[in-house]
Amino acid sequence: MQKLNLSTKKVLMTIKKYFFICLGLAIFAFGWTAFLIPNNLMGGGISGIATLIYFALKIPIGISTLVLNLILIAVAIKILGSRFGTSTVVCTLLLSLFFSILQPLFPKPLVNDMFLCALIGAMLSGAGVGIALNYGGNTGGTDIIILIITKFRNISYGRLSLLINVLIIASSYLIVRSIESLVYSYVAMIAYTFASDMVIDGYRQTFQFMVFSTKNREIADRINNELHRGATLIKGHGSYTKEDIEILLVIAHRTDKANITRIIKEIDDSAFISIAKTSGVFGKNFDTLRL
Repeated sequence: MQKLNLSTKKVLMTIKKYFFICLGLAIFAFGWTAFLIPNNLMGGGISGIATLIYFALKIPIGISTLVLNLILIAVAIKILGSRFGTSTVVCTLLLSLFFSILQPLFPKPLVNDMFLCALIGAMLSGAGVGIALNYGGNTGGTDIIILIITKFRNISYGRLSLLINVLIIASSYLIVRSIESLVYSYVAMIAYTFASDMVIDGYRQTFQFMVFSTKNREIADRINNELHRGATLIKGHGSYTKEDIEILLVIAHRTDKANITRIIKEIDDSAFISIAKTSGVFGKNFDTLRL
């Protein structure tokens, strides 16, 4: 029975994972096909290169995306492992499918204003790729290069993507020959970077609490029992009071922030609290340390 439960749980987690990957990739493709491409706007990555090919040769973006991504999958398998390679193949097929389905449905943009199309399309595609990445998916292509780098270095996905995509978008002028489209494509790129970072970093955001209170043990017990979150008591010495004190240190995900603050307030309304965002937390129940 225990094995069955564990197996069932694993299956449900896999279903949840691929549901959100599909959702993220569908949103990504929708942002491109409904807002960017009909206005001769583009972004970066393999999707951007596929869009250039479409503008120049009218080859459907779904086909170009599939072919270009398959060329790069071997790199992912070698460096990031076969599990990543399998995930990339699935994501590549899904993304190509979504592009193939959605592109014919939107011969004209949903919004006539080019600036709004740049913002809406970029925000949707950025949010979509952020959702997919948070659940282990990706959009292939240059994401492979980015994920290889972030595997060994703690670098912002959005910033790295920005540097790579500047050159890809700049090359669109050679085909489209429109300064206006080029400028709005860069607007879209900035909005895409902002949206993807917000979704990715927001999902992983953690906070560090330092609590100075005479009731820290009671606060720690409530956090342990109600939130199932660990806490650490650190011995300290007050330089002004000349008394020994216990400092409560708690590191928690953003979803626990409000509850931790509530518990502290309920137990000791006069507690001195320091709350800071962390740039990275590695270890049990948090991110994996990458060297």
